[in-house]
Amino acid sequence: MRLIGAAEALAPEVGVALACEALGVSRATLYRHRQPPREPSSPPAPRPSPPRTLEGEERGQVLEVLHSERFVDVAPAEVVATLLDEGVYYCSARTMHRILAAKGEAGERRAQRTHPARPAPILEATAPHQVWSWDITRLEGPRRGHGYALYVVLDIFSRYVVGWMVAECESAPLAARLLETCVQREGVKPEQLTLHQDRGA
Repeated sequence: MRLIGAAEALAPEVGVALACEALGVSRATLYRHRQPPREPSSPPAPRPSPPRTLEGEERGQVLEVLHSERFVDVAPAEVVATLLDEGVYYCSARTMHRILAAKGEAGERRAQRTHPARPAPILEATAPHQVWSWDITRLEGPRRGHGYALYVVLDIFSRYVVGWMVAECESAPLAARLLETCVQREGVKPEQLTLHQDRGA
């Protein structure tokens, strides 16, 4: 603060630039100290309205056009382009967006089909051999780039591993053979078992 005061005293005689250079004070710091501090509680100055801002009646006309049957589901940019082809101009597409946003109508203007919320299917088992879940895990091999596929069938009620198999590749016939072997060994009856896979039905 003492250096700034000295620079203020020296500036009228040699100029601000030379005074700051001689005392090693930044000119920006000197100019900032010259400004009166703003009250922290004082609200910011209101933003001036542009001179070409649409008034209430003009905004109403734009809304009436956007709500008309012809443009009710058309994007503002398309509305402006269509009206320009006819020699009519109300405002820019951005202004139309602002007017719609002020009315809470911003967003998709086209009629959208709504789908009811559907609960995710849940598989439940109250006894063994009602629901099995199976998956394939990749196992590292003895060398880089060479691995094995581990097939595992799990009973979700008892967490019992019904069957497993290690093969050199993932194969639908191998999986079918494993599942068929498990069904026969466990004595599963027709229509008794639900089979689940993470990536399938």
